[in-house]
Order: sequence, then C-alpha cells, then structure tokens
Amino acid sequence: MGKTIIKATGLVKSYGEGEGKTYALDGVDVEVHANEFLVILGESGSGKSTLLNVLGGMDDVEEGEILFEGKDLAKAKARDLTKYRRDSVGFVYQFFNLLNDLTVLQNVMIAPGARKHKDRALQILGRVGLGDKLDKFPAQLSGGQQQRVAIARALNKECDLLLCDEPTGALDAASGKAVLQLLEELHGEGKTIVLVTHTKEIAQMATRVIAMKDAKIIRNEENPSRRKAKDIDW
Repeated sequence: MGKTIIKATGLVKSYGEGEGKTYALDGVDVEVHANEFLVILGESGSGKSTLLNVLGGMDDVEEGEILFEGKDLAKAKARDLTKYRRDSVGFVYQFFNLLNDLTVLQNVMIAPGARKHKDRALQILGRVGLGDKLDKFPAQLSGGQQQRVAIARALNKECDLLLCDEPTGALDAASGKAVLQLLEELHGEGKTIVLVTHTKEIAQMATRVIAMKDAKIIRNEENPSRRKAKDIDW
C-alpha cells in the first residue's frame, strides 16, 4: 500500500432541516493511498458521489477533516481549494463536461491547470487514441470518444490523482470497457484512480473497494482477486 494522499475523518454533509433533513455523508472516514485503484461502490443516493466531490474540493462539509499534504481542505479558503482542484486533481465526469463549441484539441488545452503547450496535448490525445480527431467537435464524436477527450483533459495536468464519477455511466458496454481499460493502463503507469460506480462488476478491477449505503461506509476492504477490465461484463 502506498503512502496516504488524502485522509478524511468524521465527514458529515446534510441537506434540509428538521424532519426533512437528509444526510449525504454521516460520519465517514476514508483514506486514499498512492497508486491504488479505489472503487467507491453504492446505489443512487448512497453518498458516493458526494464523497468524491468532497475529496475533490468541489463540495464542503459541515463536520470533519480532510487532510491533503498536511493541510485541511475542510477549512481551506476558496482560493486554496481552487489551487487544489487546478494543480492536484484530474476530474472525469459521467457526462464528459466538454465545451461543444471547441475542438477536441482546444477542450484538452483549455482546462484549468492544463498545460498549454500544444505538443503535450497532442501527445496525450495520441495516447488515448484520438490523434486523428483533433479538429472534431464533441458532437461529431461517439460517447466513448468524448469520454476519452475528458480523460485526456484530466491527464493534461501535473497531477497523479484522477477522480472519476461514473465514467462509464453514459456509455454502451463496448465504449465503457474501452474507457476502463484506459484507466487500468493509467493506473499501471502510476496514476492513483478513485472511481465511483453503482456497477458491482466494475469493482472487480479495484485494488480496494469501499461500499456505501445510506451515507455511511459499510465495507472497506482490499480486493485479493482483481480482474482485468477486458474480462469484466455488465
């Protein structure tokens, strides 16, 4: 197990008040370790995406501590959270979040914290199999290709941590498997992957699985028998 990158304890996040109060996180403790492939598994409403957003500095908590490089993100100022998101984390979303009026190359180069050098962006797009799609717009690509653009955008930053929120959720099985294989390769090259999913089969490729239910972690264990992405069907 690698060094601890993020250590979060006692995370509480809720919505509403009184009898209508609903917890998204209810006393959650979690660690993320260097060069692991961590899957956070749970049904809709379990709190898994909220947890990912909190770890990524995109959402706040009412209680708890989130330590990253010795600093508590839960108490960080807005400008420090912006720097954290820009410099330390790459994000991959279910619905890609590409800018429709920009080309593939422009989408990869425009992200906050991205390297602006064209040669670097070209290299990454070639790495994800899109070297021949540079001047295409998102609407001209398949869902799987759009997700690979999103991954390329995340890679075009000086960071080793990728947070992936249901990255196969909007894809067909074949495209989803291709995206998982790419993430698997990146993990093998030293990236730390945290992937949120409701699909139990995808958890089979994790080095560690955290299962959530009703805003709590109900299981946190190493995966002794990992499967390759190409061998997973759902």
